[in-house]
Amino acid sequence: MEEDGNNKPTILVTNDDGIEAPGLLGLVHVLVSTGEFKVLVCAPDEERSAVSHGVIWAHPLSAKLVDIDGATAFAVSGTPADCASLGVSKALFPSVPDLVICGINKGSNSGYHVIYSGTVAGAREAFLNGVPALSISYDWYGGCTKDQLMNVQSAGVNKRNADDFKLAAEVCLPIIRRVMAEIKSQTYPQKCFLNIDLPADLARHKGFKLTKQGTSLIKLGWKQVTSEMQLQERKFGRDSATEATTETSKASQEPLFFFREIRELQFDDDDTDYRFLQEGYITVTPLSALSPAEKDCQTFFEGWLPNLFDHPTSSPML
Repeated sequence: MEEDGNNKPTILVTNDDGIEAPGLLGLVHVLVSTGEFKVLVCAPDEERSAVSHGVIWAHPLSAKLVDIDGATAFAVSGTPADCASLGVSKALFPSVPDLVICGINKGSNSGYHVIYSGTVAGAREAFLNGVPALSISYDWYGGCTKDQLMNVQSAGVNKRNADDFKLAAEVCLPIIRRVMAEIKSQTYPQKCFLNIDLPADLARHKGFKLTKQGTSLIKLGWKQVTSEMQLQERKFGRDSATEATTETSKASQEPLFFFREIRELQFDDDDTDYRFLQEGYITVTPLSALSPAEKDCQTFFEGWLPNLFDHPTSSPML
């Protein structure tokens, strides 16, 4: 474990909601307030949610020093994976951090959603670079989408408080401290990182629960919008009464605009991360860089692939 002159272990914080997000600021505030850690921040300069493990390759990234009390912080023109990679590289900071925490994300990341998640990707990137990592997400919307929550808030009820994230960070301190102790004693496992989800009713959580990744997923489709007004209505979370129409009789030089919309909710009932999160537990799910296929899929292709050339196609491939 690398320590500074005050014998404090170093934690690097990043996220996908952007460097000004309440989840990151709440986490940094709590970490700094303990006096136990040296805190570094390397986070996107704007929101980059749901970018998965994308990286910027074609042009250089900018890193701008910003003021976050108690931490050395940079806003970076990159993805969460970029920020984690840069933060552990010794190119931006003089040493490699002992632990990387990506979060606290505004919204849960369980089941298949970890594939889309920039929060999980930030922790995964640190793991790929040999640095222990946690991704932390908070079911701040209580199972709602962002648009649904905006509709609720516009009615003036059930408003959430950005200070909720300070409580979320405080709740996570025991596992952060325990992980740091295991790192110091060199007993922390090297073949996984942890994905942590906090339940909506955090004040009455049921404790930490070791889980496995499930298959829950919100399936999305597309809806065409036809005017600037509809774009603004969607932006601020209000539904439009105007139905989109498509003119097929003549070509238009105007661009077409589409928004994603929820089509189907797919939730598993097994003993997995999503189920226990909804039951009020803080779920702790070990993840790795790879997601092996189910055993029956492997068995199928073991019998199928060797016989591939015994069944030639009727026409040659071009």
